[in-house]
Amino acid sequence: MNILIFGPNGSGKGTQGALVKKKYNLDHIESGAIFRKHIGGGTELGLKAKEYIDKGELVPDDITIPMVLEVLQSSDAEGWLLDGFPRSIVQAEKLWEALQKDGVKLDYVIEILLPREVAKNRIMGRRLCANDPNHPNNKFIDAIKPDGDKCRVCGGDLTERADDQDEGAINKRHDIYYDDKTGTLAGAYFYKDLAAKEGFKYIELNGEGTIDSIKETLISQLD
Repeated sequence: MNILIFGPNGSGKGTQGALVKKKYNLDHIESGAIFRKHIGGGTELGLKAKEYIDKGELVPDDITIPMVLEVLQSSDAEGWLLDGFPRSIVQAEKLWEALQKDGVKLDYVIEILLPREVAKNRIMGRRLCANDPNHPNNKFIDAIKPDGDKCRVCGGDLTERADDQDEGAINKRHDIYYDDKTGTLAGAYFYKDLAAKEGFKYIELNGEGTIDSIKETLISQLD
């Protein structure tokens, strides 16, 4: 089972992706995690990517595309869930071309729908668990409000990403995502148009629901 998942920053796609990964034994391939690995390792690629990420800008295709495709090709799980890529119509088209060339079947495309202002508030309230960044903690969402400065799931220490508190950077990231002409939504709609013709399923989810309700809806669509 191979899945693409779309959703704005703050929509909970990382959380839902982790749940799907566990249920179906998939590789959860997150472009942001790939970037952070390179940045933390001080690689040349990581340093280049960091310049763009810090400004809330899209990392150029000549850095992103080969890196993501290499990870997909090296996956030895029962399938993969690709999260955070593609982020533009160009990347969407190039990814589709690469999948077709390699004979890789795409089974599902998921889009989590969330109003832009709600997404921004969620970003500014989220906190990252030191033990597992996919443990949901957000001080502005009652259902997943952390226990003080500790993770509500495991009690681990919580931190906040500096760019989560930068409204300017958040707005730039959302400008990219919500752009339905050349940005991420344009890429999602590219796959939405392809779905019926190419035989994969396009699933739309209401991102304003609870984690459990979104999960239940999603699983019912995948099973």
